[in-house]
Order: sequence, then C-alpha cells, then structure tokens
Amino acid sequence: MSGADEAPPRSVFLGVDVGTGSARAGLFDANGKLLGFGNCPIQIWKEGDCIEQSSTDIWLAVCSAVKLACTLANVDGKEVVGIGFAATCSLVAVDSDGSPVTVSWSGDSRRNVIVWMDHRAVKQAERINASNSPVLQYCGGSLSPEMEPPKLLWVKENLKESWSMAFRWMDLSDWLSYRATGDDTRSLCTTVCKWTYLGHAHLEQLNENDSRDMEACGWDDEFWEEIGLGDLVDGHHAKIGIFVFQELGLEAGTPVGTSLIDAHAGGVGVMESFPASDLKCEADENDGICRRMVLVCGTSTCHMAVSQSKLFIPGVWGPFWSAMVPQFWLTEGGQSATGALLDHIIENHVASPHLANRAASQGTTVFALLNKMLESMMQELDASFLSALTKDLHVLPDFHGNRSPIADPNAKGMVSGLTLDTSEKQLALLYLATVQGIAYGTRHIIEQCNANGHKGLLLETPSSVLTAINTLLACGGLAKNLLYIQEHADITGYPVILPRENESVLLGAAILGAVAAKKYPSLHDAMKALNAAGQVINPSKDPNVKKYHDAKYRIFRDLYDKQVSYRSIIAEALA
Repeated sequence: MSGADEAPPRSVFLGVDVGTGSARAGLFDANGKLLGFGNCPIQIWKEGDCIEQSSTDIWLAVCSAVKLACTLANVDGKEVVGIGFAATCSLVAVDSDGSPVTVSWSGDSRRNVIVWMDHRAVKQAERINASNSPVLQYCGGSLSPEMEPPKLLWVKENLKESWSMAFRWMDLSDWLSYRATGDDTRSLCTTVCKWTYLGHAHLEQLNENDSRDMEACGWDDEFWEEIGLGDLVDGHHAKIGIFVFQELGLEAGTPVGTSLIDAHAGGVGVMESFPASDLKCEADENDGICRRMVLVCGTSTCHMAVSQSKLFIPGVWGPFWSAMVPQFWLTEGGQSATGALLDHIIENHVASPHLANRAASQGTTVFALLNKMLESMMQELDASFLSALTKDLHVLPDFHGNRSPIADPNAKGMVSGLTLDTSEKQLALLYLATVQGIAYGTRHIIEQCNANGHKGLLLETPSSVLTAINTLLACGGLAKNLLYIQEHADITGYPVILPRENESVLLGAAILGAVAAKKYPSLHDAMKALNAAGQVINPSKDPNVKKYHDAKYRIFRDLYDKQVSYRSIIAEALA
C-alpha cells in the first residue's frame, strides 16, 4: 500500500479511573464510543474505621489497565492524543522525593493513602464544624469526615513523624496527574470539593459584609489557623497546592488534562447524554442542564446538579464554582454506601453462599438471580406490582452514616420487619427493600435541592417549576441493574436516562484528555459532542405505585426521626 492510500491516524482519547477496588482504563474514539477497556484490582486494608491503600500499588495497576485496554482495542500508543485521570477523593502522602509516607497505625510505608470512605476523623470533623468558619457555608454547612481537612488534622494529631515527613498532601486524582507528568498543579475540582479551596476566588468582587471577604481568596488562611493546621499555609500552601487549574493544563508529551474526582468525571461523561428530541424542547440550553441530576452509582452514590446561581443547600455539599462544568456552580449530594451496602446485605445473609454458587454455575450475577426471583414472587403472591412485595419490610440505608441531606456521620442503618425466615426469597425481599431505601434517600436529596434553590430562587416567576430538577441521568455499576433504576424512577417520579456507553466515568476522564489535546474549544463542547443517550426508564403510570411509595417514603423519613429519639433516651440514661 502506498503512503497516499494509508488511512489517516485515529484520534483516540484515554480515560483512567481509580475506584475503590480497581484501576480502570478506557479508550474512546472521536464519537465517544468505547474501543477497549482494561481493569486491574488494587489492594485495600480495612481495620475498623481506618481504610488505606498504596499509591505504588495503584500506579502499577493503572499501568496494567492501560496496557490491557490498548491490547484489546488494538490501539497503538501513538494514536492516543490525550489522557485524563479520575479517582476517588482519597488522600495521598508523599515525601520530597515523591516516595510514600505512611498514614497507617501499622507504620507500613506502603499504606500512604487514606481512602475516601475512611471515617477515622469523625471527632476532628466535629471540632472543625464547631468553629463555625464562613468556609463551611460552601460545604453544605459542615465538613464530612470523608473530606481532607479532618483527615489531615487526624494525621497531625496521631502520626507526628508522618506529619513532619510529608512534603505533599494530594488528592488521589491530582497525584495521578503528578505521577504521570511531574507537574504539581492541583485540580479546581478536588481542591474546591474536598479541601475548602474557594474556587470562585477569581470572580468579580462581590460586596459581601463578611470581614474575611470570602469572594476574594482561594485558600482561607484563617480557617487553617483556626482548626490547628496553620503550618499548611507555609510556603504559599506548598504542601496542599500552590497552583490550582481548571480545564486544560498539564502537557508533557501526550497532553494530560487536569484531573477530576471520579464522580465528577461521571458527571462530565453523562450530563449531556440527553435524547435529541428532548433537547429540542428546551427553550434555554443553560436552563435545561440545570434541571438534571446525575447519579454516579457505585460503591457509594454521588448526586450531581449544576446551577447558574450560587445555591446554599443545607446538608448538600457546595456550592462549588466550576468544579464539574466550567462556569456553573455545582451542588453535590451523596450516599456513603450504596453498592457497598447491597453487597453487605447480600453477603452477610445465610442464603448468600448457595445463591452465589448458583449464579456462578449459570454464568450470571447474584443481582440478576434476585431480580428474576422477585418477578416470580410477584406472580406467586399475586401482587399488583413488584414494589409491593416489601409492604412489611423497611430499610434506612445509613449503615455508613448519612452524607446528605441530614449530614450525620453518626447515623446508623435500620431494618424494620425481620422474621426468622432465612430463605433465598427472604434475601430477595431484603435486597429489594434496601434498593428502595437507597432510592428514598435520593428522593430526599432531590427534595432538599428543589426546596432550597433549584426551585426556590424563582418562585415568583411563572417558569419556576421549570427550574426544578426533574430528570435523572444514571451511570456507574449499579446503573446496569434495571430493577435498581426502575425503583429510582418510580420513587422519585422522574425519568432516568442511561448513557449509550456504560463506562461514563472513563468517558468523562477521556473528555478531559480530548480538551487537553485541543480537539474541542471547551469542556462543555466536548461533553455535547461525546455524550450520547441510551435507554430511558420512565416512572410507572400506575397511581397505586406512587401512592405506595409515598407511604413508604413517610416511613423512611420517620425511621431516622425515631433513631434520633432513641439516641436521646439512651444519652439521658447514661448521663
């Protein structure tokens, strides 16, 4: 074949995502279609509230996943024109040479990552929140122990040698970009959402009365001094980030986009996955995107919504300026355990081993078997609809605390309606009730958002109802479970749009690489070009389904209220 006949080189975008259990890599073409996927497990240590990983192990897993994806897609490394990284919001400690610094009681230097779901810093978070710093208003009113300042304070108070050795404290996604390029630029996404950096620092001055002039600064030095971490202010915040960047950035050979937290990458990968027919009905594009909420459903679930105005929503993180979609404010709700909770419920049931063996022998999943079992039970019991099977079983899913909108890390899970039945059918019912409990939690978050901003700002205008969140877009592992998605549609009353590509977090990361490679003028342009809608799951039109879920939702809300009253009774008895 002559040179004139050779096909032009492809533009391939690489997205890398480090989740809680594995590193994953995805290669996408110029249409946003997945060409190849690689996956490699990562090690995790769990000891009580302390959950740790190794950045060395993570990087080896990333390299393995990328090589596997390239092999399976038959993509040469030269065809990759841009790379983007996404990861959990875990905390990485390294010394001046970039070597790991332990964050573990064990002293094991490999264990230099405090995982996002680690809850060792609950007391530190409580002390920080008692400071009433104006910084907290940009975190839904209080910091979660899953955010970085409480974890940093815990290390300073408990591991003094590690504290003195650490030269850089980094969010995991920022560390990945740093490891790939040697550039210490931090992401606006990570610093704003997990570190209290005020991303609106470059906005035009607003004449607020606050003496700290909150609109004029990025890092609030008084906040760090006040909570006992004033030493992080030294050297222009060198240990936590001198340079914070937004859309493009770190070019070293193949352009590398500034990183995102994994859930936020999921938002980038799915937010514009809207059917073309529905988009034509939207009078205003910016208004349309503000009526959507993305559910990134994995080990935990993040609920991502954007707005043109700054909205303060109690118990919901944010508002975060340009933390996901540039020039929009992000509000972020969440549930700390969703996929992890379903695994916990199933794996700790006596019927689980037999069910798992049957799933393996049939080449299917435990979830598929449970879903099929529920369909059969609906017919056997002559139930009018599947959800009604749980009429006597109610679950409060706060087994790992409540992230939003109650923001109570001390909340506990509750189950009402247990019997002595240990059969697979009873497990199926418990599984369904847990799925419903998770969906009621999503409904609670949406109601809190709509009541405190997405609808409330424009109540006096005729179009106020249009400003409310009224459409869900779901991605992540749980989004592949149609029963899970149908329950969310029925319980919230809103349609759920699934993306064409299952790997939305990887696509979001790849979009960062595409923008870094200057293939698109902006991140939002790249989203509109590379996002694509798949199946749309609509809520049931049966009024009895709505009536049933409204009743169970009242019970769901009452379970937490009862828990608070029980706490009070016990606290009084022990006083």
